[in-house]
Amino acid sequence: MPNPAPAGPPDPAPRLSRAPLHQQIRQFILEGLVTGRWGPGDRITERGVAQELGVSQAPVREALRVLETMELVECAPNRGARVRELSLQQLRDVYQVRAALERRAAELAAERLAGDVSSLEEPVRAMARAAREGDVDGQIEHAVAFHRAIVHACGVPALIRHWEWLGVEAWTRLSLRRLRTGLHENAEDHEAITEAVRRRDPYLGRLMELHVTDYARLTTES
Repeated sequence: MPNPAPAGPPDPAPRLSRAPLHQQIRQFILEGLVTGRWGPGDRITERGVAQELGVSQAPVREALRVLETMELVECAPNRGARVRELSLQQLRDVYQVRAALERRAAELAAERLAGDVSSLEEPVRAMARAAREGDVDGQIEHAVAFHRAIVHACGVPALIRHWEWLGVEAWTRLSLRRLRTGLHENAEDHEAITEAVRRRDPYLGRLMELHVTDYARLTTES
């Protein structure tokens, strides 16, 4: 009787995200808000989300608390969370805070990058490509990737955390869906910022601030 064939290598273990569980759950809920799975007034229960994801209710509760601080849901004891209506004023407030953070981040990042803008060039190219193809989600995704690259290059963990807390991509997509704001993602603006980073332009921070506050101006005109 022939010897059995040697067993092959074991299947690789699934790769788990290194992000804390509550952050992964928050992203799951955010995606549901953006896609319309949950709309204004809908309830999101800790038990329901926990059962769907196969987790305990504790990280779901923590994720919902973060979303409450972002003013996307309202939490009530023993009643879960209810999706909030969004307002243009909320959106303008987010952009004002974002502008202040990104101004400082750009100034610090320019020094640390020392003229190396390779991490910025690909998002700009991808943004232009998405615009030519009429891919709105792609434009938003790559624009946020551009801004995230600058923020993460600043080297200040507290600034990075506060910027990530704003949920820039989610707010942009929600404003398009619910508030019918216009899309303001063009590659030319981002090319100018890239060049300013390359040159370490002393006015880079102000340029970035004006770029971000322009989003707030557009929401005012909506």
